[in-house]
Amino acid sequence: MSNWPGKFVIGLTGNIATGKSVVRKMLEHLGAYTVDADALTHRAYAKGAPGYQQVIDRFGKWLINKDGEIDRSKLGNLVFNDSEALAQLEGIVHPLVRQATEMLIKRSTQKVIVIEAIKLLEGDLRKVCDSIWVTNATEDIQIERLMRKRGLNHDQAKERIHMQSAQSAKVAVANIVITNTGSFENLWGQVSTAWKEIVPASAAKATETEQTLSKIPVTTNGTFTVQRGKPKHSPAIAELITRLSKGKRNVTVVDVMEDFGEKAYMLLLLDGKMIGIAGWQVENLVTRTTDIFLEEHVNPQKALEVLIKEVERASSELQSEASLIFPLNELATQDELWKQLGYEKRTPETLGVQAWQDSASETLVEGSALLFKQLRQDRVLRPI
Repeated sequence: MSNWPGKFVIGLTGNIATGKSVVRKMLEHLGAYTVDADALTHRAYAKGAPGYQQVIDRFGKWLINKDGEIDRSKLGNLVFNDSEALAQLEGIVHPLVRQATEMLIKRSTQKVIVIEAIKLLEGDLRKVCDSIWVTNATEDIQIERLMRKRGLNHDQAKERIHMQSAQSAKVAVANIVITNTGSFENLWGQVSTAWKEIVPASAAKATETEQTLSKIPVTTNGTFTVQRGKPKHSPAIAELITRLSKGKRNVTVVDVMEDFGEKAYMLLLLDGKMIGIAGWQVENLVTRTTDIFLEEHVNPQKALEVLIKEVERASSELQSEASLIFPLNELATQDELWKQLGYEKRTPETLGVQAWQDSASETLVEGSALLFKQLRQDRVLRPI
């Protein structure tokens, strides 16, 4: 068993573009608490984090960009062709990631933990896992995904794939292999089946209870209820977002189904009819709400109070440090309303913490506002 009594730990790995993050998010939907160890690696040497000065002392100030952060591309180029430099970087970062992972797991309330890491099998994290899951895909599919999602050409994509250790070696030691070469429904079916097979009955039962409790309607003034969206709600979600975004978001059922591999949806109902929605995700301990819409006839103050409160409650279960909301249309202009909910308009560069800035910059689009609220003061990977 793992180092944490009462918890079952799944180690999730696989090579680039095989779908690790999608599977991790699906396991989160099933009730697991998930840790992205690779994202924590970047946090470990961000400005203000405990690894920042160590990396500079070892490799030099030339790595610092104009914002005072360590330039990841420069650092990556440095260690790419130098195995000794890579080992030295990992010697700084890996202990910090391990400490942060342990902190997150100890304070989590979920019974099942998922640790996603590209080098899970090569490091100490493997030793704390009760089960090893590996995502798998053919090289042709990996190349296609890298070209489509990351804008690489064929040769660049192939080079990225061949930079990593053999996928077959990972598959050989796996307890569970998830083959990600088909549809979202097929992948979801594999993950759900594996979850039922591999997770101990006691932990699964406890998680299912937590999930059931979280789906009990949250009622305000006897009219509004909030429930967690499921894939079966995809047609209604697609229609609502497309209509209420007034042409800024043209969403299909397929889009929503794919989105369930990245985010969750909170559905706001009025007397059983869906009248609002919030599409949100917690990545790198930051909540991003990117799809937030209400029917025009709904009182926005009362509706948002219920909807945002439920997103924040669910985010707190995932130990989110900050909430970022990106409203469109009329909701983006409701400054006083958002202020009452504890949010303020900001720009990415004013957020202070690099992980928060990165999340904001990656998500902010033309026509949307950025609203910020800090959810907790105790952050991981603070300087000691």
